[in-house]
Amino acid sequence: MDIKEILKNTEHRPWELQSDNWRFYQEWNRAIFLHWKVDYKKLREFVPKELEIDLYKGEPWVSLVAFSMEKIRPKFLPYFAPISNFDEINIRTYIKSGKKTGVYFLSIEGGKRISCSIAKTISELPYRYSKIKRSSNSYSSKNKKYNDSLKIKFIKGDKLNNKSEIDIWLTERYALFQDTKNIINEYEIHHPEWCINDIEINNLELNYARFNDLLKGKPHKTSYSKGVQVIAWGLNKKKKINYP
Repeated sequence: MDIKEILKNTEHRPWELQSDNWRFYQEWNRAIFLHWKVDYKKLREFVPKELEIDLYKGEPWVSLVAFSMEKIRPKFLPYFAPISNFDEINIRTYIKSGKKTGVYFLSIEGGKRISCSIAKTISELPYRYSKIKRSSNSYSSKNKKYNDSLKIKFIKGDKLNNKSEIDIWLTERYALFQDTKNIINEYEIHHPEWCINDIEINNLELNYARFNDLLKGKPHKTSYSKGVQVIAWGLNKKKKINYP
């Protein structure tokens, strides 16, 4: 799908596209989704007070998404594969800010040091390098600094022709929110609606000590997607509130 077609395809969005010019193109491909229902109080410790935790039928969720970032580039430049293409793992939750719903990242790992450094500088997202390997039916990572690790073996299943309400709630998010010391950054994004497949997880080993209270036991929901083409805008910055 070309970019003009992507920008015209907006029927699935909960609000209109941002009116100014987009700045970046990227693709999130071959994505593995692992989703957990979590305890609100334990999750609240990780999310800035300025952001309201979004709930599905009264319950918060946290997701681990392992995928391949590809063809990331600024609007007027071609992509450069040695930097633009890398594997990524993010751990995210779901939040509200004003009238918008989006995601907040608890962790972001990238499989190339230079790509993590550039992405962190440009986006101010908390990228860190991890050694990541993937194949057609496996995905693994190791982060020496935090002693984080992940191993997944899976079989991709059939396409879901009728996505459930929770499938849509967990995937169709068109804003990212992240904090620095004094700022909440808001990022507008747009992409076609996710196509979702079933997935069979044959083996799952994960160790993220900071999130052990959140990523407990088997995921409550899993899925796979061939991916989406993504358009992104620049940062919108809001000052943090100094709570007593």
